Amino acid sequence: MANTAQAKKRARQAEAHRARNAGQRTELRTQIKKVRTAVTAKDKSAAQQAFREAASVIDRLVGKGLVHKNAAARYKSGLNQQLRTLA
Repeated sequence: MANTAQAKKRARQAEAHRARNAGQRTELRTQIKKVRTAVTAKDKSAAQQAFREAASVIDRLVGKGLVHKNAAARYKSGLNQQLRTLA
């Protein structure tokens, strides 16, 4: 358990950050799942729209440091490959 005032504050901040990051990771996974669901349903327009939204979320989380830039590129590349199978 934290003993100093500084350590107590850092523990509070860490808990707030953990909760925020968990929500953002959930949003990321949801957006990726929407693209994959639309591709599976062979709905090209919905898949394209979902991909745009997912790419936006992925890029935003890279900026916040929640996702590594190479991982983000891998996510977007994989989703785009799935999207191109509909063409």
